[in-house]
Amino acid sequence: MADTGVDLGLECPSCHEPWLRPTNLPGRYRCVNCMHRFEIRSECPDCGMHSTIARMSDTAILTCNSCGASMLRAI
Repeated sequence: MADTGVDLGLECPSCHEPWLRPTNLPGRYRCVNCMHRFEIRSECPDCGMHSTIARMSDTAILTCNSCGASMLRAI
């Protein structure tokens, strides 16, 4: 059987399952598997690089452009 490459969604930083979904608030996400909530931060927690946040959920970049770390913070 051929691999169809189904994209289930973004990976949750907490449980590492592909069930991270945007909420109705801009820049906020919730994992439908473990129910943890996250928000996009403008500064990288690893390297401290500041970047502009795109609040559109379908175009949001969730990784740091400098070091590649997650820009999501648990709330």
